[in-house]
Amino acid sequence: MIRQDFQRVDPKRRATLDHKKKQFASPVYKQQDYPHRLNFYDVPPTAEITLEQFEQWAIDRLKILAEIEACSYRNKSATETAAHITPLLQKYLPLSSNTSSSSGAADQRLKNERQKDHYSHFILRLAFSATEDLRRRFVRAETMLFKFRFQLDDSRERRAFIESLNLDWESVSDEERRELAEKLANATPGLRRVDEESWYKVDWERVPELVERRAVLLSRGKAYVPGREQLSMIMAEFTARLERALELTSRALPRLDEDDRLTPILNHLSKNFGSAESVYSEGEGVVDGASITANNIDRLSQHFPLCMRNLHMTLRKDNHLKHFGRLQYTLFLKGIGLSLEECILFWRQSFKGFTDDEFNSRYKYNIRHAYGDVGGDVNRRGRGYPPYSCQKILSDSNPGVGQTHGCPYRHFSVDNLIGLLQATGVNDKEVLRGVREDVGKTRYHIACNRVFEWAHKADIKRVKEDGTWSQTDLDTIVHPNTYFKRSYLLKQMRKPTKDS
Repeated sequence: MIRQDFQRVDPKRRATLDHKKKQFASPVYKQQDYPHRLNFYDVPPTAEITLEQFEQWAIDRLKILAEIEACSYRNKSATETAAHITPLLQKYLPLSSNTSSSSGAADQRLKNERQKDHYSHFILRLAFSATEDLRRRFVRAETMLFKFRFQLDDSRERRAFIESLNLDWESVSDEERRELAEKLANATPGLRRVDEESWYKVDWERVPELVERRAVLLSRGKAYVPGREQLSMIMAEFTARLERALELTSRALPRLDEDDRLTPILNHLSKNFGSAESVYSEGEGVVDGASITANNIDRLSQHFPLCMRNLHMTLRKDNHLKHFGRLQYTLFLKGIGLSLEECILFWRQSFKGFTDDEFNSRYKYNIRHAYGDVGGDVNRRGRGYPPYSCQKILSDSNPGVGQTHGCPYRHFSVDNLIGLLQATGVNDKEVLRGVREDVGKTRYHIACNRVFEWAHKADIKRVKEDGTWSQTDLDTIVHPNTYFKRSYLLKQMRKPTKDS
């Protein structure tokens, strides 16, 4: 009896596997045809792309999102933001309308643009779903990008796109509209006649922007939205879907840990959301025709960003810098075009308290190594190390006692930072107040750009008015060598080129 009970199997728990059938079906993917310019990014991409495309497409989109965020932080108006973003979108992430396609080549270009837009969104979704802060910032920037594109879209294409979404908006009947006519008129600012509008009712949580503006009637948990506010409803729907998708993505992230190809790229992208760091090209910070010598560094330092101005001022004061400060400054000087021979001369002249033998034995090798003149595998091509980007300086270890490397906007106390800015000539109270606010919110690159724009306000205005510089020449600075080059060219009133 005991044996029979022990051997009995509960039929509800019996496995139903059939060896004659496949237990794991092949995945079925939805083909992406991209019939519309706009995209809610509901369906993940499935076609194969190269690792180079994976990284470059993500970097290009990241540049756009970082600029959108920077415009928001700097309180630019919608018109100013549009003027700033439009040429950057055309350069890094173009997205043509269906009406622009009239040939086979144009059709392929349109498909390639939409594929890049689709893939780059999902790549960054992977990179920025790890933390709540990254998810929040990503949603905000992507929503602003979608809104910008939505407003510029062709009206017919936009209508077709909205119809394709199958949104469950409940239309308000004529009878209900008449019953609520007075309330609708009172609750909707600027409305002339209730009967001239098409009305929808949705859960009030789906239109938080309209509720916050008190632009809709709320009744029994529903918001009564006029058709003219369709944009707000679309934006709210886009945001809600993306927030839910990011939550799901964050749960799937641990599965990517085993892929040693993608994880480093995604980590690099997420760390660079604040500044959209791009790969630094050799010679990118060099100004063609500029006289960059050891004897000119003092004069040129007026064009240096605060991190390098601080290193230079400390060097002139103490006639010495510790290792990480020397390395950071040496690579910067290399990046602006100072030759190895002139760099060795600069440091030798600066280290006045050392004999030639002491300097040669303790410091000269490191300078040559940074330039790639000596060294092992890292320098085997003779290029040495690239100049540090803002993100590299921000993410490196904090400077210790007696060390001067790093970013003053991050590593200085606010009072010491303000003191350093004032010592370099920044005396505008509004600018200093903005710097305090930026630093308090960890927007270090925004604080640096704020100071740059103040210091070059007249020059920037002039090159914009005479058309010698385009908006893409004035995008957010994310590299110390870019800061120098742009400052130098603005003061010289020279147009930036690929070679200068």
